[in-house]
Formats: sequence, structure tokens, C-alpha cells
Amino acid sequence: MQKFCKYLLVSPAVCGVMLFFNPAAFAGETSSISEINQPQILASPDTETQITGQVTSVSQFSDVQPTDWAFQALQSLVERYGCIAGYPNSTYRGNRALTRYEFAAGLNACLDRVNELIATATGDLVSKQDLATLQKLQEDFSAELATLRGRVDAVEARTAELEANQFSTTTKLQGQVVAVVSDVLSGNTVNGAEITDENTTLGVRARIELVTSFTGRDTLFTRIQANNILSPNIGTPEGNLFFAGDGTTDAAIDALFYRFPLGEKTEVIAIANAGAADDLTTTVNIFDGDGAFGALSTFGTRNPIYYQIGGAGLGVTHEFSDKLALSLGYLSGTANDPTPNNGLFNGSYGALAQLTVKPSDRITIGLTYLNSYNQPLLTGSNAANLAPLDLDADGTLDSRFSSNSYGVQASIGITNNIVLGGWAGYTNSRTLTGNRGEVDIWNYAVTLGFPDLGKEGNLAGIIAGVEPRVTSSNIAGLDRDEDTSYHLEAFYQYKLADNITITPGVIWLTSPDHNDDNDDVVIGALRTTFSF
Repeated sequence: MQKFCKYLLVSPAVCGVMLFFNPAAFAGETSSISEINQPQILASPDTETQITGQVTSVSQFSDVQPTDWAFQALQSLVERYGCIAGYPNSTYRGNRALTRYEFAAGLNACLDRVNELIATATGDLVSKQDLATLQKLQEDFSAELATLRGRVDAVEARTAELEANQFSTTTKLQGQVVAVVSDVLSGNTVNGAEITDENTTLGVRARIELVTSFTGRDTLFTRIQANNILSPNIGTPEGNLFFAGDGTTDAAIDALFYRFPLGEKTEVIAIANAGAADDLTTTVNIFDGDGAFGALSTFGTRNPIYYQIGGAGLGVTHEFSDKLALSLGYLSGTANDPTPNNGLFNGSYGALAQLTVKPSDRITIGLTYLNSYNQPLLTGSNAANLAPLDLDADGTLDSRFSSNSYGVQASIGITNNIVLGGWAGYTNSRTLTGNRGEVDIWNYAVTLGFPDLGKEGNLAGIIAGVEPRVTSSNIAGLDRDEDTSYHLEAFYQYKLADNITITPGVIWLTSPDHNDDNDDVVIGALRTTFSF
């Protein structure tokens, strides 16, 4: 420091004001030599980095006062040569320490500025003494400058290689493979029929996803999926595995949507295919990992009333503040079907409104309303899923019905490693043809999660609740569920590596199909998720 300070005819402390280039890269601590290897520290004052920009007066720095001992030195550098750039908050932070590499880079930037002044016929601003001093400094720091130039060349070479081999300038390619081994561990008969699906199975769900952004704030999401996983057939919708598919390896576009901002606090999503409630709003459940993470079962993943909305449509979310948001959405399951009683507005649909409240960082509450047409709950007893009902007098299958559903979901972080949650859902469904009437359906659950149990990235979970159950009915031939079946689920998601997790778990159903005459059923599953 003393060696080059004597050329400036100032004390070593004054040299601290010679931080000519972007200082934001070195906030807080003195930079190490390894940090100097980062390309952002080589920015000159006019580089498009996160700096204030070229200042024209020392008064633009809020932390530099005329009484400061280095004020005149700074004033000369700023107003005579324009070599100084500040932090984004208009501070200079002149008391920071300075490394030789930083000084060399700053000196080089200042020389560029001097050459610019000379080239633009303003050379009279530069005195012979200044030029001599700068030239001497350049000679003494030639080794450091050569090292920096070499590192810049290396960075440019690596950047060129990345640009030549990148997938796209606007699109990120990512993927996921979920492999599942499952079996019915116990249980013999349900509703008088013997459970025959007792073989151990192995199935795979593979996804390729393209995440595109055109503005940096929008997202075009395209997913291609193949899924041959099947849930064990135990004679009731209870206990279904969320990640189950159609049992084939046919690949198809599973999801396609475009999300974009509409103002500072409003976000819009246009969904062309396979939209779901979690695309429109938060489901307020730590175990909702879309089948790849979290809960194993469909019931344990989210409140069953959410399954009454799906397909193509539109959603809007407006954040009134960090603590309050309103989500609205409309999705149709027959949007692409032009036949009678189908289409975007005449076929099956689900309309959602949810108010999400966050009283604190640890507490989230969701208040949900859903209006749907011809959309079953997907879980619960056979009676609670109206799709298979024979409602017409002539015996033909006709399951047209309308439903209104209300739900409350909550998640409470007791500590960083204990999260208490749960939900309650109520659905009133009215049949529109055949034997007209209505049914009341309830479901509820309590969840307990243990994030980072044993290791960061792990998740243990316990779910206890009642899947959708018909509590009253005045439809002929559709009786209410006399008994109560309890859903008990436990899993442990273990992070083997950054991109691999393994999740063993069990699902225990007491009195399946809400019928005490049925044997308890235990389903075991081992899920392995690969992400890339």
C-alpha cells in the first residue's frame, strides 16, 4: 500500500477512496483472492451492473461529508475524472479495506476514463503530473493487470462455451422420475368382495418439463408425462395413491399453462390442459408435493374438495398484502369437447374462490369455496363419489349433479421442525336428473409434519382423518354411510442426495368404505424420486 500511495502523494488511508469500480461486489468484508476471480469485480464505472451509475458530484454520496479528511481527494476524482461509482443506496463506504487486485482493477478503469477524456478532446483536464503518476502506477501494477486480463479471457471463454451448448436462452429443461413399489399388506374382503390386487407392483411416472420465461416475470410451463403406476384395487376409492396414472407408458402433454403478472400485485394463469387447484392457489398443506414429495395418498395430499376442479381455464390471484391474498379460478374438464352438453361452459366445470390469510410467518389459513358440475370428490366411500350412480328412471347411467363445497385449511409452524396442520371440508351435492335429491358429504384431517428430521431436506409426516363420508341423503338408492372409516398414514421422506429422495410409508384404513363389516386394509409403498 505504501509503495503506490507515494505516487499519489497521499497517505495510505487516502488510497481507500480509490475504489473506482463496482464496490457492491465487496460489501461487508475485504475480498479474498478467490473472490477476485469472479467476473463482476472487473466492471468499469459504465458497466451495466448493480451500481448507482457514474456520479458527477461527491455530494451524491450520502456518507461523504465536506468535513471528512478525504473529501477533497474524492471531489477531485469524481468531478475532474469521473472515476468513482457508488453502491445502489448512494453510499461510498470509504472506510472499507482495499486489496491490490481491487486497486489494480480500479486503476485500469480510471486509465480507461483518462483515455476517453483525451480521445474526446478533453485532454486539457488531465495534467502532465497526473499522467506521469498514472503511467507509473500502471507500470508497477502491470503484473496484477495481466493476471486480471488472463482471468477475464478465461471467463469469456467459459461464457462462450456455455452459450454455444446451452439448451435455450429463454427455456429451462428439467425432469422428474417417480418409481413406486406398492402392495396391500393386509386385508381380505371389502363390501363382500375379496381383494385380489395383492401382488407387489412396480410403476414409474416420468416427467419432462420446459419452463420458459420471455420477460423474467412470466412463465410458460409445458410438461410431458408417462405414468404406468396403478393404485391397489380394494373396492373403494379410499387409500388411492396420488401419483397413480393410467397404467400405460403412453407419453402425452400432461400440463400446459402460461402465468404472467398483471400489475405489481396481481398474477394471471391461463391453463390449456390438466390444470388443478394447486395451479390456482395454495392448498395450505406441507405434505402437498404433487405426488413426488410429501404424502403418498390422494387424501393426504390436499383437502378432497380441491379435486372438484380440473381441466382448462383461467385463474387470477391478487395479493392485497403479504398477509392476505384472494384467488379466483375456473376450469372445465370438457373444454375441448364440442358435442352437446360439453365445451368450456356447458360441460363439467369447477369454479374456485379462496382467501388465504397469513397472520404471521408461521401460520397460514385458507378459506375455500367451490362450485362444481359433474365433478366427483375422487376420494372417500363409493357413496361419496357420485359418478357411478344410476339416477335415470329407465336405468341408463346419468350422473349429472351440482355441488357446493366449503373448506378451511390451516398450517401452523409450532417450531422450525414441527408443523401442525389440517383441514375440514363440506360438500352439498344435488342431482339434476332421475331421482332428484341431495347429499351432504364431510371430510376432515389433522396432520403433523417434522421438516428436516435427521437431516436437512428430510420430512416425516403423520396424517389422521376421515375421507369423504355421506352423512345424510334423500336420494332413493343412495344411503348415507352408517359407519366411519379412519385414514391413518405415516411416511418418512429421506434425502439421499440433492436430487434423490426415498420415501417409505404405510396407509391404514379402518372399516374401508365406511363399513364396519369390511376388514381393515393396510397399503405399503416405497417411493423413490429422481429430480434433474
